[in-house]
Amino acid sequence: MLFRAILFAAALAIAGAAAATGQPAPDVMVAGEITGADHQTYREVPFDVPEGTERITVMLSYDRSDKTVVDMGVWDPARFRGWSGGTRDRFTIAPGDATPGYLAGALPAGRWKVLLGVPNARPASRAAYSVKVFFDSATERRAAAAIADLPIKAGPGWYRGDLHMHDAHSDGSCRSRAGRKIPCPLFRTVAAAAEAGLDFIAVTDHNTTAHFGGLRELQPYFDTMLLIPGIEITTFGGHANIFGPARFVDFRVGTSGVPDIGALQRDVTTSGAILSINHPALPSGEQCMGCGWTWQGTDYSAVTAIEAINGTMTEGPFAGLGFWYARLNEGHHLTGIAASDNHDPDVVPGNPAPGPAPIGRPRTVVRAQALSTPAILDGLRAGNVFLDIEGTNTRLLDVEAAAGGQRAAMGETLPGRRRTTIAAHVVDAAGAFAELVVNGQPAGARQPVGPDDARLTWALTAGQACGWLAVNVRDGKGKPLLVGNPVYLTCGATRSQR
Repeated sequence: MLFRAILFAAALAIAGAAAATGQPAPDVMVAGEITGADHQTYREVPFDVPEGTERITVMLSYDRSDKTVVDMGVWDPARFRGWSGGTRDRFTIAPGDATPGYLAGALPAGRWKVLLGVPNARPASRAAYSVKVFFDSATERRAAAAIADLPIKAGPGWYRGDLHMHDAHSDGSCRSRAGRKIPCPLFRTVAAAAEAGLDFIAVTDHNTTAHFGGLRELQPYFDTMLLIPGIEITTFGGHANIFGPARFVDFRVGTSGVPDIGALQRDVTTSGAILSINHPALPSGEQCMGCGWTWQGTDYSAVTAIEAINGTMTEGPFAGLGFWYARLNEGHHLTGIAASDNHDPDVVPGNPAPGPAPIGRPRTVVRAQALSTPAILDGLRAGNVFLDIEGTNTRLLDVEAAAGGQRAAMGETLPGRRRTTIAAHVVDAAGAFAELVVNGQPAGARQPVGPDDARLTWALTAGQACGWLAVNVRDGKGKPLLVGNPVYLTCGATRSQR
């Protein structure tokens, strides 16, 4: 009874403080004191894990002012689950990933124990400590929020990334030190992305979360580039990336647990992820099994993005651009993205198409409020995004439309059926030309992009302003350099939206 009373009183005491700081309130809190009598001893801090827990995060804080040192580890009801000594003040454990030093795996309900080791406590010392425990469930994400990294960079900006790549946890390969082809370690992929100057990447191994723990280990070292956990959900009717899942998502569409594509989409949503359909126009057969998107009954209101450009497939029947435009013409609001789909970090720019693409070419450029996983995912949802086909670190395509006294950036909506003006800001594309696209078709005259910093305008009549518009930039041979996302125009009738 005393243990339960301590937990209840502590939870009440910190709830207000947690709300004030933005940190989630813990599910369990135990407070105590380390004294000189604890020198070179161990203390157990028990806590109960409820059924259905999907992640556990533990945070330790204590008074270090008198040279007291406290180490930390944890046991579940049956076995040892990890130890970080005095290196960390928090850890997380889930079925699919864990903080380095801790073991991912099932989270059995029952009595767990945080073990505090005290290698040093001076004879007369008294050091207060607290242990906070957070749980994720199907409806709450306290543990995930408590372990979330701070933004790599604060403040709004255009952030450049690659949202599709593979390593040894699925089918990525590279050459070993001796020159043999081997499953490629995750760190090689991440290092190649950093060398390419990317702001963020999503590593999206097929149907697994095995790489999530590696991303947790690598993120502190690669502290100028955001590492987003992702999964390429590989089904018999198409492939889709999910970005930011907190757990495994069952890919077995057609089984009792996942009877149809709608059930999979609902599970993606409850996992905290967003869904993007990959290379949707590829054929599906022996040459590329299940690659093209063929699922009947897809709920496009539960789809965030379409991979309009995959690797070197920029145009033609197998490129995703036409599939994306067709869905836009059906009235769906879907963000177009681009990604390398890289399987070998040693691939370098300059390979002739069709061929493998290097990491970061092409790349997706997202207007986001910060360089963090939540902010990038929100930016993808919002759709103020352009695609840089050659994967530069300098090109810009910023589009704004105006009508009836209102303005809208890419991804936003304007009232249609009225005169509309479109302004594009294009940087570092001298010698190219820009085209206005309305409902998938070129509209108006192409405009040359003269200086390195160009500002271009178009106008649509009231009769033309219905559906969606976008601006693309092409080189002198007509090859796409920059692909813009839509500004949506209402047509006087309700259109389906995300």
